[in-house]
Amino acid sequence: MSSQLAVVTVTYSPGKHLQSFLDTLEGATTLQTQVIMADNGSTDGAPEAALEQNSNVRLLRTGGNIGYGGAINRAVAELDPDAEFVVIANPDLRWDAGSLDLLLEAAQRWPRAGALGPMVLEPDGSVYPSARQVPGLVSGAGHALLGSVWPSNPWTQRYRQENEQVSERPVGWLSGSCLLVRRAAFDSINGFDSRYFMYMEDVDFGDRLGRAGWHNVFVPSAEVTHAKGHAAGRHPELMLPAHHQSAYRFQADRHPHWWQAPLRWALRGGLAVRSKVAVAAAVRNRAKNEGTADDGE
Repeated sequence: MSSQLAVVTVTYSPGKHLQSFLDTLEGATTLQTQVIMADNGSTDGAPEAALEQNSNVRLLRTGGNIGYGGAINRAVAELDPDAEFVVIANPDLRWDAGSLDLLLEAAQRWPRAGALGPMVLEPDGSVYPSARQVPGLVSGAGHALLGSVWPSNPWTQRYRQENEQVSERPVGWLSGSCLLVRRAAFDSINGFDSRYFMYMEDVDFGDRLGRAGWHNVFVPSAEVTHAKGHAAGRHPELMLPAHHQSAYRFQADRHPHWWQAPLRWALRGGLAVRSKVAVAAAVRNRAKNEGTADDGE
């Protein structure tokens, strides 16, 4: 394995999160790191500041907001194809000490691991369910339509796998917020599907890795903290519809037959309604929070 580890992140006005990402990365591995920021059109100056302040950082402008998966593919194409591993991570991530080295050690234990993911923590220290089952049409629809109003429904429980024993194990897919990916596995499935603008690209990626004979391995001994959703929180009217459109695309791709059309229509209709409800709720919540902030000034 090379003494230098390639790290790819996608930036879209990441703000203060980006420098925290880079600062904590130094303690995540004993290897030297090369960080490529695939920038999808940031306007806050954070990527430029990071480039100036960090000698191991490279800024790659994608030419516009081409989506998460497309930007990752663009950045990985810039790397030495002989590099065994690539780290793919969101810029609002904070690395625990030694977390990347623990993922690398696990990769040696799992030679058929195409992707390995750590335990992902929320900012309050709670565990985010980052290792999940690949959703089928029924289970995916059940989770999508009922997850927010009936969190304990059986489809959501099976999908999120929150009650599973915390252990190092193969799973259906891993959160794309932090992945150690074997380059051979990435290339074998042609990377991410760039049709997914945002959301579900990691579900699709993990599922396709599994179908190609690779494992997705959850490594809970490695821990990271994810601020999660800063872009979605600012623009729910754009991000939430993208989430629901991606959920439909995932299932439609895997159920393309003519006799499955009624199920696809029902899923599309249900997700469209759920998207409108979710956007309205998020916009109200954002307005309420902004009003509270104004009252406190």
